Amino acid sequence: MGHKEKSKERKEKRLHEISLLRTIPYSEHQRWWSKETIAVVTGGNRGIGFEISRQLLDHGVTVVLTSRDASVGIESMKVLQEGGLDHVDCHQLDVLDSSSINEFAEWLKEKYGGLDILVNNAGVNFNHGSDNSVENAKKVIDTNYYGTKSMIEAMIPLMKASSAGGRIVNVSSRLGRLNGKRNRIENEELREKLSNVETLTEELIDETLTKFLQQVEEGSWAQGGWPQTFTDYSVSKLAVNAYTRLMAKKLFERPEGQKIYINCYCPGWVKTALTGYAGSVTVEQGADTGVWLSLLPEIAITGKFFAERREINF
Repeated sequence: MGHKEKSKERKEKRLHEISLLRTIPYSEHQRWWSKETIAVVTGGNRGIGFEISRQLLDHGVTVVLTSRDASVGIESMKVLQEGGLDHVDCHQLDVLDSSSINEFAEWLKEKYGGLDILVNNAGVNFNHGSDNSVENAKKVIDTNYYGTKSMIEAMIPLMKASSAGGRIVNVSSRLGRLNGKRNRIENEELREKLSNVETLTEELIDETLTKFLQQVEEGSWAQGGWPQTFTDYSVSKLAVNAYTRLMAKKLFERPEGQKIYINCYCPGWVKTALTGYAGSVTVEQGADTGVWLSLLPEIAITGKFFAERREINF
């Protein structure tokens, strides 16, 4: 059996283990949450976001799912309610529109007093199969990275004080790994700078993205040493991963009762519209680690990257 087959077998075994773990209910002493616990899931109207919402509801959390199209969000909410999950709400939200984010934040504060869990799931990808066009690179970067960043900045002041701590989960991808064997940035100096959390800054992340988009505009990106698979998507998720580590350091310094734990995870190549339904992982499997991170009891884990409920390297 070759390396590829062995790797596939290990992954299938792990996914089977997780499917069994999902059948084990949380015990009372593990459950730090209740129906008063508010989770916001961006892009919660379909795909992984919808399934994360469904699983969180199933665990007894109140979920606010957001959607760019308000009517689509309402329909998704009705589907969940018809399934007996009534502690769900929805609201229009476009993570690319600052006024939409501000309006949502005001509504959330007025209706629920804030939130406990934020799942940044909203994202776009315009490549399918073996395609690798960067025609929509700016929109991909703006949505996947700057949209996530804007939501985090807007929601942090609304995170409720709690001994369990607030939770932020960023849906990311292994395609954005800095030090993976494949699909990494070729510039070793830049990789080292982005790897060092002690010297990592927002400015460095933003400068990296600006340089990439500039090379896209100039038509020189293919020679720029960027990831070679789903380039724009990979660069956007690389930025999300770096920002997760940066924010973990800042947020952990908050006083007890006001701490916020932030992690990111790769759902895998999930069968959703984002992958053109060409994935190898079900939405239930893809949502699992995000839900698990949202509900981890007595969490002190922050600034980490996960896949299949296990920590992986950035």
